[in-house]
Amino acid sequence: MRTASVVAAAVLSLAAFAASAETMKFKATLSGATETPPPDSKGAGTLAASYDAETRTLAWTVDYSGLTGPATAAHFHGPAPAGKPAAVEVPQQPPLESPMKGSAVLTPEQAKDLMDGMLYFNIHTAAHKPGEIRGQVEKAM
Repeated sequence: MRTASVVAAAVLSLAAFAASAETMKFKATLSGATETPPPDSKGAGTLAASYDAETRTLAWTVDYSGLTGPATAAHFHGPAPAGKPAAVEVPQQPPLESPMKGSAVLTPEQAKDLMDGMLYFNIHTAAHKPGEIRGQVEKAM
């Protein structure tokens, strides 16, 4: 009887631990209009990401089209609200063709910026070196 109680307690503890390990979804809509400064671009894209709070791992996929040329760089910047520039926080590793996929373990500061909506993702091209399309990363519903 006592062994059964210990096993039941262990199972409940494991279930509670698993429930506390939260995975959250994030998204961004990328466009030239939201880049800083806004270029003349017909490019558009979407970012879908998941964040594991326990491991601080952010994984993402970015689909895009309509850029003036091949992507030359792409990355997360922060901390910054929409419309403000910021330094590169997490670079996208090649290949840069659509769809881009990547993952990174965030620092505690980067994780806070993510939760606070203070990261954005942008894609650069030769014609638009400061960035052609950009989107603020926000929690997905």
